[in-house]
Amino acid sequence: MKLLITGGAGFIGSNFIRYILNKYPDYQVVNYDKLTYAGNLDNLKDIENNSHYKFVHGDVADEKSIDQVMKDDIDAVVNFAAETHVDRSIHAGSREFVLTEVLGTQTLLDASKKYGIKKYIQISTDEVYGSLFLNDQNLFTEETPFAPNVPYAACKAGGDMLCRAYNKTYGMNIVVSHCSNNYGPYQYPEKLIPYLVCLALRNEPLPLYGDGLYVRDWLYVEDHCEAIDLILHLGKSGKVYNIGGNNEKSNLEIAKIILRTLDKPEALITFVTDRPGHDRRYGIDSSKLQNELGWKPKYNFDTAIKNTIEWYVNRQDWVEKVRQRCQEFNPHIKINA
Repeated sequence: MKLLITGGAGFIGSNFIRYILNKYPDYQVVNYDKLTYAGNLDNLKDIENNSHYKFVHGDVADEKSIDQVMKDDIDAVVNFAAETHVDRSIHAGSREFVLTEVLGTQTLLDASKKYGIKKYIQISTDEVYGSLFLNDQNLFTEETPFAPNVPYAACKAGGDMLCRAYNKTYGMNIVVSHCSNNYGPYQYPEKLIPYLVCLALRNEPLPLYGDGLYVRDWLYVEDHCEAIDLILHLGKSGKVYNIGGNNEKSNLEIAKIILRTLDKPEALITFVTDRPGHDRRYGIDSSKLQNELGWKPKYNFDTAIKNTIEWYVNRQDWVEKVRQRCQEFNPHIKINA
């Protein structure tokens, strides 16, 4: 099988490429990435000389470039390409998000239709569903109506709706997944866990929005990769699958776990002015994926979060290099959760 992985130099995309090449050594992977600040080829240094791996620099919204790469006998597309930092969609404007999440998806779908791509997987987010209340039993299901509250989530919802339309209108084999917050190696230091780890290592204050009680479900990135693998090979056309880790934690809990692991005082936690449109809680029901495709998360949160923290502790050179790129793009953006 020959896969086109868009956004493959990013956090989840690079982990997925490594996962696929390790599990399916005969597969061919084309990594197509624009290499904005969040695209880092250093993430894939260990496989860059693999004869089954190829990198192509390009923008998913560039029709000519996508046409060139698509006509090269691609069997399936997995679209990770996205502007993902919620704060930047709020403070710096949403145009880039529209171009990548919406126009980029449309460009990929048109090219997939033109070249008869066998399967198209859209990697999306639970944020399209909006917000849940604290302390209730409700979870997002695949039937939950879209109710995005920030520009990033609205753009992701737009791309997802295009996928639905192309499946219904043209009969294309398209599957959409909605995942919860990922954590693990190679995540960028604008994101909550690596950001707080780096601050704690420097004994700097750990800023949390509002009261710090914003709850997210945390999914280890390799569990996510395994879910996408199953969706790629077994997911049925037109289906939507939620992917969650069953680990709902508040930002305050995450901060305390990091400080405890690093033997730092909780006095470093500080509360800052909340951001606009901040969703209170996300919770994922992934029973459909578990029942239909046999997936379940393998990684224990307590172990995986400690391993993740240690990964960043031991790779501060990588962190600093990427942090500088992030700050060049997002000089006023600090955290995202």
